Amino acid sequence: MKGGMTAIAFHASHEQIHPRELLEAVVHAEHVGFDAAMCSDHFAPWSERQGHSGFAWSWLGSALQATGLSFGVVNAPGQRYHPAIIAQAIGTLAAMYPGRFWAALGSGEAANEHITGDVWPRKDVRNARLRECVDVIRALLAGEEVSHDGLVRVDRAKLWSRPEQPPALVGAAVSVATARWCAEWADGLITVNAPTDHLRRMIDAYREAGGRGPVHLQVHLSWAPTQDEAEAIAYDQWRSNVFAPPVCWDLTTPEHFDVVSAEVPMARLAEVVNISADLSRHVGWLEEYVDLGFDQIALHHVGQDQRPFLDAFGEQVLPKLRA
Repeated sequence: MKGGMTAIAFHASHEQIHPRELLEAVVHAEHVGFDAAMCSDHFAPWSERQGHSGFAWSWLGSALQATGLSFGVVNAPGQRYHPAIIAQAIGTLAAMYPGRFWAALGSGEAANEHITGDVWPRKDVRNARLRECVDVIRALLAGEEVSHDGLVRVDRAKLWSRPEQPPALVGAAVSVATARWCAEWADGLITVNAPTDHLRRMIDAYREAGGRGPVHLQVHLSWAPTQDEAEAIAYDQWRSNVFAPPVCWDLTTPEHFDVVSAEVPMARLAEVVNISADLSRHVGWLEEYVDLGFDQIALHHVGQDQRPFLDAFGEQVLPKLRA
């Protein structure tokens, strides 16, 4: 592969696809040549049109058993999830499938976290809460008994089934400032596709602040045999996802996202989704990301039918990235 053996992964979007169909898709992704996989972890979709939201941790056990791929998940501990429960979930999967699992940790979105009925905190409080959760999770994975009183509370927790080697805890970021902050605690960095100058600044900020481990990129894309089809898929499924923070952090229901995205222009959507019927153009976009130095790039086709995308990219895109 180019770019120091960049791994090309399949992103499994629980918000859009029934978990059984998503399992079939990730098995097929391995069959057509993807190197790895990752998935989302949401309680609700971003739009009522997406229509799903399976429980990631149940699904991950099945997906790891059904394939030989490595998997990651993006999780937000602290409100919907107690950090001790996430440590137990991480530890069990890593013990069952050594070397094949990692977890990215972020501060979350109200769309998932409001279900607890607790107040949705300010961003600075959410970051502080995440930092406490990271320390709790690391200590539990190291075999310590943990008690903690802060933004999260833990009473004499201990993990009894643990992996021999704790898996990577990766920092999730979309801004340069957050990427720099993640360098304090993370074993790697994950972000989403953006202009290459912004992505380069994020990687540089993370590394210059002492950030270690691999850097991951999730790429939203839409492909179909014709340009009209590719645009229609993206517009139907992903126009509710064009909003920058803090809007995307603070809206609470799929209905809210659908209302605010009712009049999104296609040009705005094209800023966050790589939309093209031309596979060579997708190759070009991905080569730019590879050249930035990402260690893993996870491809998220924003449509609900994954098979045509997997077949086309397996045959005509992945080989060119590895040439």
